Amino acid sequence: MTRFREATAGDLDAVVALLADDGLGKGREAPGDPVYAEAFARMSAQPGNLCLVAEDAGAIVGCLQLTVIHGLSRKGASRAQIEGVRVAARRRGTGLGQALIREAIARARDAGCGLVQLTTDMRREDAHRFYEALGFRGTHLGMKLEL
Repeated sequence: MTRFREATAGDLDAVVALLADDGLGKGREAPGDPVYAEAFARMSAQPGNLCLVAEDAGAIVGCLQLTVIHGLSRKGASRAQIEGVRVAARRRGTGLGQALIREAIARARDAGCGLVQLTTDMRREDAHRFYEALGFRGTHLGMKLEL
């Protein structure tokens, strides 16, 4: 039985391994690097910012980052940002990813958010179909500037 919970520092190696376990992540992530512990501490200290994990039989099989952003637009609405969605290769196609996203949406709703947003790499065409099946729509063009 899969359960969803907020990640702890003890989950960090498993989460980073998931982040690195895909074509794009392999080139961006460095499992074992101490920078992740520092980043997790900063993230955990920020209210409304968490790493949500899916745990099954003691193993971390999915993760995402959920951040509540308070703003002025949309009449002062809060929004939730989903990032870094990953599901273990052996669990892809089983509905786990859908359940993980639905859990994140429920948590965003519980936090008073009026909108959930995410970005996905243009090269992740399967992910685009996945998010669209969950009701997400590509309504904006996302842009990044690497520093």
